[in-house]
Amino acid sequence: MATHRKLRAAAVVCAVAVVTGPAPVAAWAATSATAAAAPPVTAPSPDPFSGLTADEIGDKAVAATRSATALRMTGRVVTDGQPLDIDFAVNDRDECTGVMRIKGGTAELRKIDRITYMKGDEAFWRVSMASQGMPDAQIDPTVELVKGRWLKIAPGQAGSADLSGVCDLKSLLADLDKDKAERRGLTRGPDSEIDGTPVANLVKKRTDGGTTETTTVSVSQKGKPYILRMVKAGAEPGAIRLSDYDKPVRVVVPPAAETVDLSKLDQGTPA
Repeated sequence: MATHRKLRAAAVVCAVAVVTGPAPVAAWAATSATAAAAPPVTAPSPDPFSGLTADEIGDKAVAATRSATALRMTGRVVTDGQPLDIDFAVNDRDECTGVMRIKGGTAELRKIDRITYMKGDEAFWRVSMASQGMPDAQIDPTVELVKGRWLKIAPGQAGSADLSGVCDLKSLLADLDKDKAERRGLTRGPDSEIDGTPVANLVKKRTDGGTTETTTVSVSQKGKPYILRMVKAGAEPGAIRLSDYDKPVRVVVPPAAETVDLSKLDQGTPA
C-alpha cells in the first residue's frame, strides 16, 4: 500500500511538471485580438529610441527585462495545440505564487524556502493525469489522495526540478537572450499604449512550412525599456503580459493541515 501511494504521488507531480511545459517567456511569445488591435499613438517626444534600429531596441529591452528582480506574467501560451492560461508573480529569490488553467481545470502553485506547493481542483488533476496516459483505474485513487489539498514537494523529490523551474526568474529571463539570431530581423511597427504606458512595437514575421507566424514585442518607452507584452499570431497564437516589475512578491505557506507531504508518503505514513 505504501508503495502504491508513493507511485501515485510521484505520478501526480510528474504529470503536472509536463503539463506546465517550457517557460512561456522563452518563446518570445504567445495572441489576443485586443492586443493586436491596440490603436496607434504618438510616440513620446523626444522618442527614447530615436536613432536605434528595431534590433537594437530589442537588445535594450532584453537587457532591461533580464535585470528585473521580480515581475508578473499573465496570459495564454499554446504548446502542441494545448492552451494554458497563467497568472504568476515571480522574484529573483526563486519564490513565486500564481494560478494556471487548462481545459477547465485550475491549479495554484507557490514556492518559498525551496519548497513547492501545488493545489489543483479535480478537473485539473484529471486532465493532467489523463494527458500523461495514466490508467483510469489509477486516476480515481490519485485524485482522492490530493483533491482539496496542497501537494508539498521538497527539493530532490519527484518532479521538483521541473516545477521549481516555473519559479526561477533568472532562468526564465535568461532564455530571452539564449538565441540572439532568433530575435534578429525585427521591424518597428506603429507605436501604441499598454495601460497608459506608451510602447514601441517590434515585429518579426517568419514563414515555416507555408505557415506565417507574426510575433510582436511591446517595449516600454517610459522608464526602463521593459518588455510589457509579447503576442504571437499564427499556428499557435497566444499573448503574455509582463507587469509589476520589481514589486515585492508575497508568498503564503499553506496550512500544514491542508498539505500532502511527499516525504511522509514515501515513508508510508498517513497523509
